[in-house]
Amino acid sequence: MSDPNSPHIKNRDTPQWGLYQREQFWKANEGEVPLFNTHPDKLEELANKKLSENGWLYASSNAGLSHTHLANRQAFFRHKILPRQLVDTNERSTRTTIFGHSVSAPIGIAPIGINKIYNQHGELPVATVAGELGIPYSLSTAGSFPIEAVAAANDAGRARAAATEKVPQAPRFYQLYMPHDDELTISLLTRAHESGFAACMLTTDTWQLGWRHDDVATSNYAFYRGIGADLGLSDPVFQRRMAERGIDPAKQPEEAGAMWIDQVWHGRAFSWDKAVWAREQWRRISGGKPFLIKGIQRVDDAEKAVALGFEGIVVSNHAGRQVDGAVASLDALEKIAAAVGDRIVVTFDSGIRGAADVVKALALGAKFVFIGRLWIWGLSIMGEAGVRHVLKGLLADLDILMNVAGIQKIADIDRSLLESYPPGYGLLAEKSKL
Repeated sequence: MSDPNSPHIKNRDTPQWGLYQREQFWKANEGEVPLFNTHPDKLEELANKKLSENGWLYASSNAGLSHTHLANRQAFFRHKILPRQLVDTNERSTRTTIFGHSVSAPIGIAPIGINKIYNQHGELPVATVAGELGIPYSLSTAGSFPIEAVAAANDAGRARAAATEKVPQAPRFYQLYMPHDDELTISLLTRAHESGFAACMLTTDTWQLGWRHDDVATSNYAFYRGIGADLGLSDPVFQRRMAERGIDPAKQPEEAGAMWIDQVWHGRAFSWDKAVWAREQWRRISGGKPFLIKGIQRVDDAEKAVALGFEGIVVSNHAGRQVDGAVASLDALEKIAAAVGDRIVVTFDSGIRGAADVVKALALGAKFVFIGRLWIWGLSIMGEAGVRHVLKGLLADLDILMNVAGIQKIADIDRSLLESYPPGYGLLAEKSKL
């Protein structure tokens, strides 16, 4: 049990996150119970009960037969942690850095769009809690609140963190789905920079949505219902484009939403040349802030990103929502990190469900990981309080795992911590959502 009176706490450079476990155990003495069970299976069950059918289906659906999604989870199972014993972890640190910014842990909020379908306050509570806990927040171009509003919410969380000297002021990232309209792209990047976003990540695996059976069968597309176009509706360039087409978003929300999403998805692919153009625009606007490519799964694509001078990559298969039957993101990470990990910042997402998964991804070469569905479930279940409960639980899980596995600091997590078995892609007979 975490000891709140430990003399080592004052020497730690982050809060003793593990005390969150003690808080939950103590609640019964005060006639209270924990908010909800943070096991991923339970989170999913609770979110399913809370959300509308369409909200649930959009959150849980995957491409095709969900085989890539299942492969993501199975890839973690073949790596086993080898705990170190008799290591003094009393003053361990979960803190690390990303692009020169200090953060509470090597964990960030993955960019996920249309959060309003999970909670009426959308991205705002997620950005607030991320700032409060000192972990990076990433805003999707498909978000359901304006860039400036999300930045303000994140700043409000940072202000809370400022009162706690052990919680750093974490950066926020802007995730770009690049519009077909260059002037609109420049406008979005300018707004992100002026709103204090510290890096830009360009997602390259979503020219259009993967074929998701449940969503197609229920005509489940929030943008066509007038939900989720807020980054566009609040943009001066896009406002001008709507006026040119005679669309009044107040009276024609469906048409406005469709016009917006048709600008950033729906079949128009671009090449490396265009990605370089976007990076150069971001560099010019931001004064040289980092630019990442998100969606890398191949070593040759990672090598290309290095050769073209990108500062980072996100090894990701979009959590199995885009290409069915694809390689597990963790298996791709292992090869990519071995090839380019000393020349570019390699980050990771797709399939993280707990602290052990975080440790495994770091041991295989990621410098940082992004999580998605966990906080979506928390947001769906209980809004800001739900997001906070899930994220504080994850931080506690990591803190405790480091303690009992003999890990003093994040830099100590390397390949020697794992025993690994050969890749195996034999699919389970039953469909698994986790």
